Amino acid sequence: MLNERRRAVLAALVDEYVSTTQPVGSKVLVERHRLGCSPATVRSELAALEESGFLRQPHVSAGRVPTDVGYRAFVDDVHERIGALGLSAEEVGSIHTAYDALEHEMADVMRETSVLLSRFTNYVAVVAAPALRRARIRRVSVVPLAERRALVVVVTDSGQVANRTLDLQVSATDTMLAEVERYLTAILENKVGDQVVGIRDDASAAGDAFARVTLQVLDEVVDCLKEADEDRVVTGGVAALLAQPELADPGVARPVVALLEDGLTMLKVLSDVMQTGGVAVRIGHENPVDALGAMSFVASPYGTKDRTGVIGVIGPTRMNYARAITTVKTVADSLTDVLG
Repeated sequence: MLNERRRAVLAALVDEYVSTTQPVGSKVLVERHRLGCSPATVRSELAALEESGFLRQPHVSAGRVPTDVGYRAFVDDVHERIGALGLSAEEVGSIHTAYDALEHEMADVMRETSVLLSRFTNYVAVVAAPALRRARIRRVSVVPLAERRALVVVVTDSGQVANRTLDLQVSATDTMLAEVERYLTAILENKVGDQVVGIRDDASAAGDAFARVTLQVLDEVVDCLKEADEDRVVTGGVAALLAQPELADPGVARPVVALLEDGLTMLKVLSDVMQTGGVAVRIGHENPVDALGAMSFVASPYGTKDRTGVIGVIGPTRMNYARAITTVKTVADSLTDVLG
């Protein structure tokens, strides 16, 4: 454990480095931060922090920068203070106002969420909608398009909409499709995706044209849920992330961009956050994928027990953690209210 003085020196150095992007020396800390000790003492504490692995010195004559271990100690030590100081009351209010003005269709909410997260942090935003397989179905619509073609639309209680075009194996009148729609809505209403899969598994392919069309539409409902769950991650603010000096190195930027384009891998990165009770901070090597080895990821679950998603921001380890944590928490709370 760090003593009080070393915690203060470490916090001052992190604040300074996040602000300037330059290695920090003892002279700067003494001049700009009220540490209550002499320059010689600050130099001694910096040396001790470096020896313990909290800081490193890029060059012999340079100042020091935090390591992942140093950032972790900083975040853990002042987590409560971070949460209080990250955003102004006016900024928090503007986030709430943005959601009040939204129509609550999930696709629009996800897009606006990614915009808000990136705007308030200048990092890339990652938003995962609640899994459709765990959402409750409100309605199944079957819209005739041609003699043997229809559009299947699935609407859930969280406002998510999934649809697929279906080529029917037999001819079906508009009246028959309307009957199929009423029947499936009746048996699937308030069922979660996994229950729909069970209903499909128990269904028989034998029967008249109505039964065959119903079974085919039911197959499409299951496929809608599966396909939507594989493609439910929205990202925003990649340009803001690439503007960070750390991302000027193609070797750092390329893996991060590739990860953001891979929705399934991002879902795996987000999955452990679903188990947390609040904001989670993953710093550098703590992230589960190599692409984020030089990045920090601040994320939080949102929603209710049956409808849970994840939001977060990805930025360099030289991150303004106060602002990132408060923004993610505020947005997560607002999203929870929207789903409620």
